[in-house]
Amino acid sequence: MRDGKRHSIITICSDSVGETAEAVARATIRQFDLPDARIKRYSHVLSETEIRDIVGEVAGTGGFIAYTLVQPELRELMKEACLRSGVRSVDIMGPMMQAFMESFDGAPSRLPGMLHRMDDDYFKRVEAIEFTVSSDDGRDPRALLKADIVLIGVSRTSKTPLSMFLAHKGYKVANLPLIPEIKPAEELYQVTAGLIVGLVMNPEQMLKIRNERLRALGLHTGAKYANLKRIEEELSYAQELMDRLGCLVINVTDRAIEETAGIILERL
Repeated sequence: MRDGKRHSIITICSDSVGETAEAVARATIRQFDLPDARIKRYSHVLSETEIRDIVGEVAGTGGFIAYTLVQPELRELMKEACLRSGVRSVDIMGPMMQAFMESFDGAPSRLPGMLHRMDDDYFKRVEAIEFTVSSDDGRDPRALLKADIVLIGVSRTSKTPLSMFLAHKGYKVANLPLIPEIKPAEELYQVTAGLIVGLVMNPEQMLKIRNERLRALGLHTGAKYANLKRIEEELSYAQELMDRLGCLVINVTDRAIEETAGIILERL
């Protein structure tokens, strides 16, 4: 039986926040043609009752459970409850922890949320996120000189989501929209070329994205913003500027945010 609503639910269960399991689930979803796939997350699950309730719910709604439980007792409870209820489950952290124990003779701390503990890296990420939010879309030209990474590109080249993805990894990112009629901030020419990344996209793909954006806003799709000739002019202007700056240029057409970020971090 292939019922989209029943079989496209992935339930995340964690004794911490659950971001690790959700990231793995979302990366997997992208490999399949399941546009209606839905993720439901349960965080800070610490008792047998919670586990049984979650498993019971999934048994009724369908789908499967992906879990990150560091306590071995909770992992066993989850495994047993799923077996009894006929629910498929994926232990994301358990096999990795077992491999560490067997390979390096170590013992895990078994404390939930170690990935998100408030250490120096945590505060660095918070600072990077705050900086990136305040520097979005060219709001503060002075931030271009303080950023670890500067993203430039015309509208709808994923500057903002890419900026936030990099910020969550601890990088201060400033992004600047390129518009032919508006001269770029002088600070852009003072940034070290190696820190600037230009984002471009195939014109036809950008046309689709801009039309979708207009539709989402309830605006007329025949606007200049979503005109192929105008898009080609914008991209030509952006490419010329990027050539003058001598920066890295990435074509983001059909490229996932994570993939683009990986290319940038490899070059920095």
